[in-house]
Amino acid sequence: MIDPLVKANLNLYAVLRNLPDLVESDPVAARTVAQWRIAIQFVVWRGPAATLAFEDGACIFERGRHGSPAVALGFVSPGHLNRMMDGKGTPVPLKGFKHLGFMRHEFPKVTDRLAFFLKPSDAKFADPHYLAVNTRLTLATAVFAARELALFDPIGQQIAGRIGNGGVLLKVLSDGPSAHLIFEDGEVTAGLGDIQRPMARIDFRNLAVANGFLNGRLDPFTAIAGGDVAIRGQTPMIDHLSLIFDRIPGYLA
Repeated sequence: MIDPLVKANLNLYAVLRNLPDLVESDPVAARTVAQWRIAIQFVVWRGPAATLAFEDGACIFERGRHGSPAVALGFVSPGHLNRMMDGKGTPVPLKGFKHLGFMRHEFPKVTDRLAFFLKPSDAKFADPHYLAVNTRLTLATAVFAARELALFDPIGQQIAGRIGNGGVLLKVLSDGPSAHLIFEDGEVTAGLGDIQRPMARIDFRNLAVANGFLNGRLDPFTAIAGGDVAIRGQTPMIDHLSLIFDRIPGYLA
């Protein structure tokens, strides 16, 4: 069963949260936002909230309500936000009516670019740049979505309760992107980059291997047996985390 509130958390904190990484890694997105100086807040009634701030060619994402945004978009329910993310709903403008033209015509340029990279196809993967950006964003989506599921999805909570304390690192060798999850006394922290002394880790031989693994185009058992994917440390942590990862498509497909 899909909980609309959990899905709204994933849409804000795992999908929309990718915009800073998109701007950093994709020249088209970077050019699109280069002159933007605006903060946009998304607020769900009795649900999640987040703020995107664009300035000096960079994008910053923050959970919750922050500062005094130029634009505030309201959603009457988690389902309302989810419909917007699926392209089937429209938010309620709460602030920034003079920016409605920007929100209608300019902001979708960067969100459409994000959707382009998060909806892959075999033809797109032929482009090395697409492969690299999709891998980076898919990895980030996985760890941030897993955090929300581990804390708020009933089945995810049960699985997370068996993981124990410690960090799990997912890393593309040798200098590719990495991300991590840290489990500690019922709290879960997700982040990008390496962590010191992880209790368990998954190493991908290269971007192509990581991409195939993360997008379900590569058989995990074959990849592990062939040495393309290496699992080290406390393997039960990986086994349980994989079960949480398996729940992500049900929410974001």
